[in-house]
Amino acid sequence: MNKLYVVMVGLPARGKSTMARRIREGLEAEDFRVEVFNNGEIRRSLLGMDSARPEFYDPDNAEGRARREEIARLNIAAARDYLAGDGHVAILDATNASRARRATIEAMLTDHPLLFVECVNDDPVALGAAIRRKTQMPEFARETTQAAVDSFTKRIHYYERMYAPCADEPCWVRVDTLENRVVGERICLRLPYYHRIRDILVSAWVRNLYLVRHGETYYNVEGRIGGDSDLTLRGQAQARELAAHFADIEVPYIFTSTRRRSSQTAAPLREARPGATVMALPELDEIDAGEREGLRYDDIRRSFPEDYTARQKDKYNYVYPGGEGYVTLRERVERGVRRALFLAGGAPGVMIIGHQAINRMILSHFLYRRTEDVPYIFIPQTQYYHIVATQRKKLFELVRFM
Repeated sequence: MNKLYVVMVGLPARGKSTMARRIREGLEAEDFRVEVFNNGEIRRSLLGMDSARPEFYDPDNAEGRARREEIARLNIAAARDYLAGDGHVAILDATNASRARRATIEAMLTDHPLLFVECVNDDPVALGAAIRRKTQMPEFARETTQAAVDSFTKRIHYYERMYAPCADEPCWVRVDTLENRVVGERICLRLPYYHRIRDILVSAWVRNLYLVRHGETYYNVEGRIGGDSDLTLRGQAQARELAAHFADIEVPYIFTSTRRRSSQTAAPLREARPGATVMALPELDEIDAGEREGLRYDDIRRSFPEDYTARQKDKYNYVYPGGEGYVTLRERVERGVRRALFLAGGAPGVMIIGHQAINRMILSHFLYRRTEDVPYIFIPQTQYYHIVATQRKKLFELVRFM
């Protein structure tokens, strides 16, 4: 049986560990034996809180550099022992940022082929949120959130001084972890499992996405569009029923828009699970009706008949004066969903509490619909869409919660 070392490469908070787990799970589903060897786990077990200080990662800190090299060699040796046994793929999960470190890996692991998987992501919003998530690790427990962010950011700056992208290594692939897109590669012949791994790298990976529409609002009752209306009493009851329905379902990440109706729908969920990450993303805000914001459709029909007729004729391509249309939503909604899934990092459950038009655009990625049919996808307020999309499994169902 062929064997392979996969070596993760990249700056901190770029999604390396998430991608390593994804590779492992994808290969394990085909009955291959795979193990991830994480430098950070060894570092924390050996050094504890002492290794949380950013100065530990200063390339000019001789003692810190020696300890990091020691940890790397321990992990490399463990990976080598694993493949010497019955393992098929060993994944080295660490920054491996310098060419010198990667040269050490190549020198120590000569028994089987190596594939370097470099993870990049320059999205400032995703990176900032990923850093904040990193600061929730136990090693930062004694620091304030801002102090932990500053410390981890300084750690990244030290790594940036050492970082050299893959170039001279014989076999490597560079993947944008936000886009799930290969942006560069050099592949040698007879590299085992590469086609499987590459397909995993570019596949959408959604364990459980729960796509919810906010509860009923006063604007819904009045037939008005857009705005920032509050939930009605019925909408508040829908939010409580939603939280009760998910009481025993693991959802550690909840994403809302910046609108009150989305946040208010999330409130009972947030209260019931204080450990969950709840984050508002402006990319998930409802379609901007521009100059028609807050109007009733009957108002538009009477006062702006040309607009009303144009929208009825081609709802997908119609753009509100001074606002948006379905056709202009795609880019920002895609960006919001990519950010949400990246930040969730392969969590067992992710919820998006969006709006009618936004959820239609999200669903259009998972459902085959002609563009002219997208504005008519059914988006109820008492049911949610449950979506699973991995390399090996696709699931799509509409579930009632009230």
